[in-house]
Amino acid sequence: MGKKVNPRVFRLGMSEQWRSRWYSGHDFAKFLQQDVSLRRSLKKELRDASIDRIDIERSRGEVIVNILAAKPGLIIGRGGSGIEDLKKKVKADFLDKDIKLSINIKEVSIPNLSANIIVDAVRIDLEKRIPFRRVIKQNIDKIMKAGAKGAKIMVAGRLNGVDIARNEKVVEGKIPLQTLRSNIDYSRGVANTMYGVIGIKVWIYKGEYFDKKESKDAKKPAPVKSAKLFSGDAMKKAPVEKPGIKKVKVKK
Repeated sequence: MGKKVNPRVFRLGMSEQWRSRWYSGHDFAKFLQQDVSLRRSLKKELRDASIDRIDIERSRGEVIVNILAAKPGLIIGRGGSGIEDLKKKVKADFLDKDIKLSINIKEVSIPNLSANIIVDAVRIDLEKRIPFRRVIKQNIDKIMKAGAKGAKIMVAGRLNGVDIARNEKVVEGKIPLQTLRSNIDYSRGVANTMYGVIGIKVWIYKGEYFDKKESKDAKKPAPVKSAKLFSGDAMKKAPVEKPGIKKVKVKK
């Protein structure tokens, strides 16, 4: 199951959120097709901006597109002209005229902890015909230096132009795919080389979502009073009073 299920999809609704957030009763197929086509077009158009992810939100008469990228300056352009051109193109190709479109560009704080950005970096190097072992090792080192607890990169295809296709992988640290509380970023892509297509897969383990540390405001249990113990001689000397009987001294 850990090898056949997308680690991000496996955690949806628990530690991961949906990339498309909207509700539709009758136009579900239409909106889904729009989201898939829009993402595919934006990733192709903004290939050099190192996109991490694209979130799409819909409300009545409005579509909000949030783009997280490592190089937001390439998308925004000089004076915001790039966003305006992008809005016009998206609205003309995918949306109706009456729908309002908003595009928000955000910068990724730590690009080397994003699986999508690492996939793009590996793809660019492989297409430049750099040896795949050097590419994998360099990117694994970048991920671990950024603060990851584990990473795995796998490439498959006619590596270095050999006749028989195979797959190679490098793993460093730990990748707990079956632990649902583990924060694992996953992505895949392809590099188009002169020998054919090379597939790329990247797993990054960033730690756990839920800490097991107890909160400081947790109430401490009340201390239990220990009973006093007497030794045998002390028990003999100690006076024993019977309930309801009082000793009265009589004067002679």
